[in-house]
Amino acid sequence: MIADPQLDPAAVELGGFYRQPPHAVWRALTEPDLLARWLLRPTGFAAAVGTHFRFTIADSAIDEIVCEVLVARPCEQLTYSWVYPQAEHPARWIVEWKLEPQGGGTRLLLTQKGFDIADRRQQMMRNAMERGWKRLVLPRLGDVIHQ
Repeated sequence: MIADPQLDPAAVELGGFYRQPPHAVWRALTEPDLLARWLLRPTGFAAAVGTHFRFTIADSAIDEIVCEVLVARPCEQLTYSWVYPQAEHPARWIVEWKLEPQGGGTRLLLTQKGFDIADRRQQMMRNAMERGWKRLVLPRLGDVIHQ
């Protein structure tokens, strides 16, 4: 996954290419057992607009992320809200996955937006989230997609 410095500085925007077709990437983004392998275990998740679900984080002071599916177009786009309700300064972000067929594989774009970079705390959180997506989460997603 690579970051493009020309993109929105108030958002995390990362893209990458996978040799698998969009349906294989979609499965990794939407099947709870696969999600748990590369991101977090979801509770109540379904890739259907309006579905409320949560991710739980073991051994964390902020142990729950509350989400709602906003867009679900199979093999094209999955968008959901992402809120840490127990955080000292709760923020609401939007996480969007866009899939585009390319050759025999899939171009995947991750966008996480909703950061107020005028707020130092939010800017630090944005940078930490970008590092986390790049260094930890997306490599694990790639491993799941390739299996």
